[in-house]
Amino acid sequence: MSEPTIIWAEDGIEKSALWRSENGVLPPKRVVIADDRINADAAYRLACEGTALLWRGDFQNARQLLQAIARRIDGKRSKSKSTAITPAEAFHLNRKTQAQRAHILGMLLVPFEADHSVSLRRAPDVRAACEQVYGAGTVPYVASLRGLQGLIGAYEWRKNGVEVPALNARIHPHYGVFAPIRGEYVGLVNDTPLPTLVATNSTAFDIGTGTGVLAAVLARRGIKHITATDQDQRALNCAKENIKRLALTSQVDIVQANLFPTGRAALIVCNPPWVPARPSSPLEYAVFDPDSQMLRGFLNGLAEHLEPDGEGWLILSDLAEHLGLRTNAYLIDKSGLKVLGKTEVKPHHPRVSDTSDPLHAARAAELTSLWRLAAK
Repeated sequence: MSEPTIIWAEDGIEKSALWRSENGVLPPKRVVIADDRINADAAYRLACEGTALLWRGDFQNARQLLQAIARRIDGKRSKSKSTAITPAEAFHLNRKTQAQRAHILGMLLVPFEADHSVSLRRAPDVRAACEQVYGAGTVPYVASLRGLQGLIGAYEWRKNGVEVPALNARIHPHYGVFAPIRGEYVGLVNDTPLPTLVATNSTAFDIGTGTGVLAAVLARRGIKHITATDQDQRALNCAKENIKRLALTSQVDIVQANLFPTGRAALIVCNPPWVPARPSSPLEYAVFDPDSQMLRGFLNGLAEHLEPDGEGWLILSDLAEHLGLRTNAYLIDKSGLKVLGKTEVKPHHPRVSDTSDPLHAARAAELTSLWRLAAK
């Protein structure tokens, strides 16, 4: 499949370049050249109409323009009045609003040279951040400024890492891999007593390992043989890097698999995406699980991969229940498993106290649970 191309007219000449979008957005069909002379109102109007602005002015002015467009979007949203709706309707409306916001903000574009440098005045050096995601550059390309900001932010996360108290160390997330910034679920895995069987059969699976943080926690707790799986190549690379940095490669194997590896284990841990909704981009698969596919797959396949007297640990938020999207307990009961116990903890992320959040009521009531499951 050929790579997408963006086409525009400049100085009376038709030009084109490679188009990059990590969110899977197609290149805009209408593109105009813009620079420091355009005002925020005009830029906002063009973006809302579906016209992209390829920036030729000062980079820092482009950043300010993007912020000004965001303020106009958010100001219009705050003035809109919604009639009384259900939590599920509020969730879907919020998702639609977020998608529209992302689409408009994605209309401000910047040009890149083949080496990933941005050919604009006062542009920062973003070559290392882009190379981590795209690999070595080969040809010039165009991408959205908002997308570039995401790459820069991810580069800093990867460089600095996320402190994980349970490990007394840092986990370094890669771009597109869910970062363990909500540490309550890691604490649950660290504090829950290990199954008795582990004393004689020291094996565990970590399903959907992501950064490898839960596999690392299990290894630090003394489990000798851990198989951590994921389908996404970025997650596999990220987990391998973290496990190596933590000197746990003798205990943890990272393998590509759809949910379960071959064989059985005394303990199987899974922290699936918590919200049963369709992702609007490839980067959202760590949060949104269409029709609870990963959760259902884990529950339906758990029994056949557990050793006799083994345990499955399912880490799951009940946010979806408060939004009216799913009933976790019903899914677990329907899977034919038995519940050995359940530990709950209150999340402490900033959105819990953000009363301006359209989903504040659900977030304020949210609990994260570790369900101890076994075959009947």
